[in-house]
Amino acid sequence: MRDLVILAREGDHRAYSELAARSIGRLTAAARMILRDEVRAQDAVQDTLVEAWRSLPGLRDPDRWDAWLHRLLVRACHHRSRREWRRAAVELRLTPADEPSVANAEGAVVLHDQLERALSRLTPEQRTVLVLAYYVDLPLADAAQVVGIPVGTLKSRLNRATRALRAVIEADDRAPSQATERYA
Repeated sequence: MRDLVILAREGDHRAYSELAARSIGRLTAAARMILRDEVRAQDAVQDTLVEAWRSLPGLRDPDRWDAWLHRLLVRACHHRSRREWRRAAVELRLTPADEPSVANAEGAVVLHDQLERALSRLTPEQRTVLVLAYYVDLPLADAAQVVGIPVGTLKSRLNRATRALRAVIEADDRAPSQATERYA
């Protein structure tokens, strides 16, 4: 990968195309988790790849390609998020409140759905640190560099984001049982 980065940094379009092709899947998945919207995620990835091409000559350490690219992605995601922050979003629950018990094979789907809903209620900044640390699996030092903050600050933000995620999940777990008790 280092050789491709060096060639791309020198203006080789084929090398850059190969780098982009190798990275686009991870970038799209991370952007989708941060932005919670497929179209905005694809736009953020496109912005990231364009900015990467423009800024590539300034990349000093070719070994830092992934962390550098994710930093550009986080910036693009936050830019998209701020730009569309004014739009009101309404989440509709399409499943009935008294869902039938789920078999073990469907349990993973239910947990995934619960996590998706919980993530959608966090701020983009909270989702960003969670995605970088747990989904992209960057070392904390690299994740801190991507976000542009000290490692200690990243750790505290990650702690707060994890607590917020846990609180949202616990609140969702309590909500159906409380509604059932009111009507019993």
